[in-house]
Amino acid sequence: MTTNESSVDRIIRLVIGIAAFVAAFAVGFSSVGGIVLAVVGVVMLATAAVGFCPLYRVFGISTCKVPQHQ
Repeated sequence: MTTNESSVDRIIRLVIGIAAFVAAFAVGFSSVGGIVLAVVGVVMLATAAVGFCPLYRVFGISTCKVPQHQ
């Protein structure tokens, strides 16, 4: 797995993951919406932690800057 997320992308994912968890606690885990929000939070936090997004790989996207060789 190579990193395909930039620092800004990882920070945005971290914020969205935390917000999804807060919303999941507010809605409650006994509802479908709460479970969906919790899963979204886990996925966002995991991808932010490792710096790799499988969907980016599938679609050929990379927000990580590639070093230029001189």
